Amino acid sequence: MGPGLIFVLFVGALLFWIINLYNVLVSLRNRVKNQFAQIDVQFKRRYDLIPNLVEVAKGYMKHERETLEAVIAARNIASAAVGKAAANPAAASVQQLATADAAVAGGLGRLFALAEAYPDLKANTNMLSLQEELSSTENKLSFARQAYNDAVMAYNTSTESFPSNLIAGAFGFSPSQMLQATTSAQEREPVKVQF
Repeated sequence: MGPGLIFVLFVGALLFWIINLYNVLVSLRNRVKNQFAQIDVQFKRRYDLIPNLVEVAKGYMKHERETLEAVIAARNIASAAVGKAAANPAAASVQQLATADAAVAGGLGRLFALAEAYPDLKANTNMLSLQEELSSTENKLSFARQAYNDAVMAYNTSTESFPSNLIAGAFGFSPSQMLQATTSAQEREPVKVQF
C-alpha cells in the first residue's frame, strides 16, 4: 500500500466520519421537532377545550366575567405562542410559550376555583366532562413535555460534546430550549398554607 492510497483512505474515513456526525445531529434535531409537534397536538386539544369550558361556565358565573375573559385572552396568547414555537422551536419562542402556558394554567386554576363556589356549575355534567377532558389533556401534555425535554437534552448534549460540536458549529446547529413548568423564581417557592 502506497502513501497515496493511505492518504485517500484517511480522507475517505474522515469524510465518512463527518457525514455520520452531521446525520446524527440532523436526526436529533428532527427528533426535537417531532417531540415539539406532539406537544403542539396537546396544546391544540387544550385550547380547543377551553372555549367550551368557558361557555358552560358563563351561564352560571355571570358575575365572574373578568376571570372568564382572562382565561380566553391567555388561551389566545398561548395559542399564538405555540404557532411561533412550532415554526421554529428556538430558545426565545419556547420561552415565550412557557410564559404564555403558565398564564393559561393560572387562569384555568382560578376558573376551577370559582367553579367550586357555584354548586349548580360544579354538578353540571358538561362542566364535569370538560374538566375531566382538560385534566386528561394536562396529563398528556405533561408526558409530551417530558419527551420533548429528553429529546432536547440529547440534541444539546450532542451539539455541545466534542467532536460533534465542531460539526454543529460549522453547519449552524444551535441549542434548543427546554420547556420548564415554571417561568419565575416565585412560582418555584413552596406554597404557604395558613389556617
